[in-house]
Amino acid sequence: MSTAADLCPAYAPFFGAMGATAAIVFTSMGAAYGTAKSGVGVSAMAVLRPDLMMQGVIPVVMAGILAIYGLVVSVLIAGGLKSPMPLFTGFVQLGAGLSVGLAGLAAGFAIGVVGDAGVRGFAQQPRLFVGMVLILIFAEVLGLYGLIVALILNTGSVPTTYECPAPKF
Repeated sequence: MSTAADLCPAYAPFFGAMGATAAIVFTSMGAAYGTAKSGVGVSAMAVLRPDLMMQGVIPVVMAGILAIYGLVVSVLIAGGLKSPMPLFTGFVQLGAGLSVGLAGLAAGFAIGVVGDAGVRGFAQQPRLFVGMVLILIFAEVLGLYGLIVALILNTGSVPTTYECPAPKF
């Protein structure tokens, strides 16, 4: 039989905090890369075709949305942190943070590469716009998949069969 010290160690909230940190850090890194890489393409495009600037900024906006996914999950995880808490909860919160964070990082890389090449091509051939947006949507949905998995994990992070006892001092 496991004891309360085994199921609810003092370090359990650390894993939840790392999940919240991973969610916001990795999605922000993906958003920053996507914004920077797409922004370079938008700047190059605007020199040739300044009239297409507003349409060309779509990849930059889509990259910025990734950080919002991480912010949402970080706030949800941070709201569930408490001491004492089951080690299971800490591990699930870490998994939720990593799933949205790493998915957001991958999506940011994809949006950056597609956005840079897409807006440069769009400047030369405006008919490429719809294709560029479709590819950007497929890249963005990777981050959305990570958000969905993180939300599902986070809703099941509190075991209903065991409640940690209050710490004794």
